[in-house]
Amino acid sequence: MSKYVYLTSTPEALVASMLPPDGFGMYLSTGTKKRNKGQTIFFEVDLGKIEDIIDVDSLEKRCVAKEDGSPKSSVYLSVYRTLEMVPLPALKSLYLTTDHGCVLELKQAAYDKNKEAANELHLYQELSPVNPLVASGLAPSQFLKRLTDGSTPIVLPKLFFVDLKLGELATNPLSGSAEHLPYPNIGHLRDCLEILKGEYEKHMKTVQRIFSGTLLYRTIESGFYVGSKDEILFYPYPDMKQLEDINYEFFREI
Repeated sequence: MSKYVYLTSTPEALVASMLPPDGFGMYLSTGTKKRNKGQTIFFEVDLGKIEDIIDVDSLEKRCVAKEDGSPKSSVYLSVYRTLEMVPLPALKSLYLTTDHGCVLELKQAAYDKNKEAANELHLYQELSPVNPLVASGLAPSQFLKRLTDGSTPIVLPKLFFVDLKLGELATNPLSGSAEHLPYPNIGHLRDCLEILKGEYEKHMKTVQRIFSGTLLYRTIESGFYVGSKDEILFYPYPDMKQLEDINYEFFREI
């Protein structure tokens, strides 16, 4: 059987498995006996590009079929600073799962920084290695660079995050409609955005310090980003109509 390596974000870990992405996503979300329930987000990792940073011999010995011939579901390779140690070129597709194990594959796409909107506010859910919800006046590539290039006292080696919908609040925090934004405490979100809009030197404001572990997939704006400094990988998220056509089962569950 084939062996796969995955980088999970919640929690952050490097995991080997004999299950292909769809099966691995189902396993993480529902467990072996379907008594578990919870969404997961993970990357497939190119094993050939990380052989120098993992114990390959241990992987080969532990990631083997069970006595009944069924595939080994998971073998943990690392649970500490895993995003930091995995080189960006080793990251393949990104996978999202629903609570009931439906899996959506997101492929990498070229990201054009020149097309980033100017004078708009953003809402970013950081996913790894830290996970606060942050409002920012910085476009995705600028936000990533600011947190990873050492220009501020708080520096991250890499960052994985998702861009969330703000609707009219992106340009009009106080009076814009929030009718279709299912976020708790909209008043606090408006206040954070208005502070950013009024203070030229302030580029980021924490909206929520603790991530619940559940991402409302319908609130995703452009997609997912991972990188460091000027290196950025982009995983675009389809709009609802595209998603319905691409993966109806996933669409129906969100």
